[in-house]
Amino acid sequence: MSCLMFERCGAVALKRSEQDAIEVCMLADGRVNTGHAGVLLVERRGSYPQIDLRILKTSAQQGGVESGTRRKVKRQLSFQRYCHASRVLRGAMPNSPGSLHLLDKNYLGQAAHMLSKVGTWNFDIFLFDRLTNGNSLVTLMCHLFNVYGLIHHFQLDMVKLHRFLGMVQEDYHSQNPYHNAVHAADVTQAMYCYLKEPKEQHDLGVLQLAEQLSPLDVFLALMAAAAHDVDHPGVNQPFLIKTRHHLASLYQNTSVLESHHWRSTVGMLRESGLLSHMPADISQDIEQQLGSLILATDISRQNEFLSTFREHLDNQDLDLQLASHRHFILQIALKCADVCNPCRVWELSRQWSERVCEEFYRQGDLERKFDMEISPLCNQQADSVPAVQIGFISYIVEPLFDEWHRFTEPSSLSHTMTGHVHKNKARWSRLRYANTASDSQAEEPEGGGRGGGEVEGIS
Repeated sequence: MSCLMFERCGAVALKRSEQDAIEVCMLADGRVNTGHAGVLLVERRGSYPQIDLRILKTSAQQGGVESGTRRKVKRQLSFQRYCHASRVLRGAMPNSPGSLHLLDKNYLGQAAHMLSKVGTWNFDIFLFDRLTNGNSLVTLMCHLFNVYGLIHHFQLDMVKLHRFLGMVQEDYHSQNPYHNAVHAADVTQAMYCYLKEPKEQHDLGVLQLAEQLSPLDVFLALMAAAAHDVDHPGVNQPFLIKTRHHLASLYQNTSVLESHHWRSTVGMLRESGLLSHMPADISQDIEQQLGSLILATDISRQNEFLSTFREHLDNQDLDLQLASHRHFILQIALKCADVCNPCRVWELSRQWSERVCEEFYRQGDLERKFDMEISPLCNQQADSVPAVQIGFISYIVEPLFDEWHRFTEPSSLSHTMTGHVHKNKARWSRLRYANTASDSQAEEPEGGGRGGGEVEGIS
């Protein structure tokens, strides 16, 4: 009873501290206080931006912040159920129904069937997340760690591994339309597909990319993919900088979010004790290499990595027997996995596109509400989903995947991805044209219906 009372008191204290921090960040007229005195100090492993708690508090669509006590009990219950129900803890392969924890029995067969096809490019991560009761990231990572024998190779404690993965999944913000645990699972699944890419290597013939990597490389690739956006606040770096958030100050306005994702991951690794059985120099090296991979996802460094990648391909000097070259390829693979949504089939790509734009628009709404300059791509009235996606594909996705295609050639997956990119870009262009025509006709008394019909037909 005393422990329960202590937890309740702690939850009340945390709620009060969050409320006090919100009030400190608001001026008398309701505008955002952008001075350093307005920095929120509410931290655990993660660190929400000063505006994020207000989003959770005021948005009618979110339903409020889940109490600390409830989250703790929820984690304990799911972990206990996993310990008792999962055969993974006894060494069974996770593609058996018994290893899919927290699932209704009616879903076990479907989820196991999906796991058997997790290496296919048309894998529906949204359906998989529903079938795993919102545990897609944990379930997928446990499966892939068994596929590559990483648990045995690194002598990982399954209890600690599940604790770490559960912490990572929980620290993604489910209220984010895009940067959430499902996105992390999607990136991890894409990384797995890239690790399966056939690649000719000198006298060894054609081998999968993973077969030319060390177990540590594969371990780092999957870990970085799963944790690359952990504790993402749902706003971008310029927002954190202009609101003088303490993370922007901490990381000196450089790779702010990526640095935070990395340091949050390190904190969870240490809290879970996953690497505690390893020598200190090895665990520290793993932490540093995870940081190098996660920091590579900073979109502002796109040209830096693309130029280096293109130069290697032009010179044909990539040698996967060199640790530095293998690490660079993992950086490129993670970058590709992070932005591969336009390379998916239309039904999946469209959902991701709408989700990321919804997250942009929420930031724009906040900026408008507090009389701040609206960030690029965040103005719903000016930045349509088709326009945002066409620009993203043209300036980010196509240049990167053109070089990835050169690296993996010949590759059926690369041809598939390139084909989807071209088709999706063309479809967004038709939608953009239809929307423009619809808007123009809507200004005329007799022309409103036709444009709307065209949009509906295309979508």
